[in-house]
Amino acid sequence: MVWRVSTTLAPAPRSAPAAAAPPRRRTRVLALPEARWALVSLVAFLAALPLDLGSAPAWTYGPLYVVAYAAGGWEPALEGLRALREKTLDVDLLMIVAALGAAAIGQVLDGALLIVIFATSGALEALATARTADSVRGLLDLAPTTATRLREGGEETVPAADLAVGDLVLVRPGERVGADGTVVEGTGEVDQATITGESLPVLKRPGDDVFAGTLNGTGALRVRVGRDPADSVIARIVTLVEEASRTKAPTQLFIEKIEQRYSVGVVVATLAVFGLPLALGADLTDALLRAMTFMIVASPCAVVLATMPPLLSAIANAGRHGVLVKSAVAMERLGEIGTAALDKTGTLTEGTPEVTAVTPAAGVGVDDDALLALAAAAEHPSEHPLARAIVAAARDRGLHIAPADDFTAAPGRGVTAVIDGRTVHVGRADTPDGAETTVRVTRDGILLGTLALTDRLRADAARATTRLTALTGTAPTLLTGDHAAAAARVADATGITDVRAGLLPEDKVEAVREQERAGRKVLFVGDGVNDAPALAAAHAGVAMGRAGSDLALETADAVVVRDELTAVPAVVDLSRRARRLVVQNLAVAGVFITVLVLWDLVGHLPLPLGVAGHEGSTVLVGLNGLRLLRESAWRPE
Repeated sequence: MVWRVSTTLAPAPRSAPAAAAPPRRRTRVLALPEARWALVSLVAFLAALPLDLGSAPAWTYGPLYVVAYAAGGWEPALEGLRALREKTLDVDLLMIVAALGAAAIGQVLDGALLIVIFATSGALEALATARTADSVRGLLDLAPTTATRLREGGEETVPAADLAVGDLVLVRPGERVGADGTVVEGTGEVDQATITGESLPVLKRPGDDVFAGTLNGTGALRVRVGRDPADSVIARIVTLVEEASRTKAPTQLFIEKIEQRYSVGVVVATLAVFGLPLALGADLTDALLRAMTFMIVASPCAVVLATMPPLLSAIANAGRHGVLVKSAVAMERLGEIGTAALDKTGTLTEGTPEVTAVTPAAGVGVDDDALLALAAAAEHPSEHPLARAIVAAARDRGLHIAPADDFTAAPGRGVTAVIDGRTVHVGRADTPDGAETTVRVTRDGILLGTLALTDRLRADAARATTRLTALTGTAPTLLTGDHAAAAARVADATGITDVRAGLLPEDKVEAVREQERAGRKVLFVGDGVNDAPALAAAHAGVAMGRAGSDLALETADAVVVRDELTAVPAVVDLSRRARRLVVQNLAVAGVFITVLVLWDLVGHLPLPLGVAGHEGSTVLVGLNGLRLLRESAWRPE
């Protein structure tokens, strides 16, 4: 008889100290000087604004504006001067000049707003850079700092970095493997989800490979080092993350070129607007007023707000629905993807085993309930994930779990216990196809039946893949380090046809880059350390947050906090609508700037009207962008 259950796992047992996860290193926001100066500038501006708009005396808000200008403007001004020394001109210096020019003709509020926007942007960029560095350092903590090296005279504790190819190391239960190598003696189950993404510990015998940073759960292993620690898989993951992060630089270089040209153009035009009329005999005050008006109406404030409100509104809306998008740039990139690639374990599946079939042996007089109850009784004292799944399945069925005596567990062989005076053994059977884990249950040496366990598929996996297919026009690709049979089972359930199994982290990166070379911008969705390089290499990356590794969460552009897979296509759709609003806003801002600039150049644009037009366009594009804050903008189905 085959049946499915929805298990509720018992709380995970406390790990031994050696198995504890490394502490998470995370830069605090206010530890960054850029963030502190931006905060001071913003607070001073917000304090001055109501006083200014309320017609309070200038001495009450004037000093606050000075603080806002100084705190938010000194660093971009310094960078702009350094750029000038290298014979380049950037938009930071242009904004400082525009802000000071606005203040010079009495428009102090406009100038302060420009300063605050640029200071905040710089702080966010510094924070993103620091968090990326944190995540890479955190990955290095997965590998142990020391290892037990075996010599003829005994054993010695040495730094893991000092291990050499050919060294023999001892890995005790609960310890992490110090280097990539091959087991030469011992049997144990190793949790290598950080490298391969496999949901269950893998039985390791002599001749099997092990990876640095993976966790030995049971049984002592003697491992022959096969690769220099600096060239281990975990070290290569660090390199891949760093390299993939650098591949995003060309987009930034393109933006810098646009900033350079715009800055030079506005500066030259402003000087011309001031100098030419003055050379033709115009009044100095009139020429200066026209030039400052030009500087204000040509400033990119409206352009900046044309871009940010739609993206920030989309970020806020996604956050309300459990998706943390890390920046406006990340939100924009999510809408540009043309295909998706998905990890299996922890992404399409929940990463925890469940009992999917109970099969009593013929002629032994045991039904499926009795078989499951007996297996649960024997497994109850065990801390193994399979044991917890079996016990949970029995509890879900309301079965009585009898007490066990003389419990023993042998790595790779299963558990043995005395139940009601009879010896019960529960152990894994060989499953060549790898699609599921089969557990044999015997009593006094007689086979009573088998249990089948598989990694639980997320309830919304099929809906999510269908929606991604509709959004991108191509079916997603499944990239996993698990067995081909297990991958095929998940692919069949979700409608995925392109399946690539048995992949190491660098193989996933290559699969992503292969699609990128074919002209497709790839969205990668994953959760483990082994997924981090692919998350970084992809055009956009989304991590599953509930059980995701620190590195995956830091590397990804967005995190699905509630592990709702349908949130992935929903945030992609939201991003695409945000990008459409950005295009609309840029068109509106461009029209206003063009009309106001031409008016100032060809006719006579009064300063109050220029400011009103400039600020009016800013308010208009801002309000248009806020439309994505509405609840109806989120479409999970």
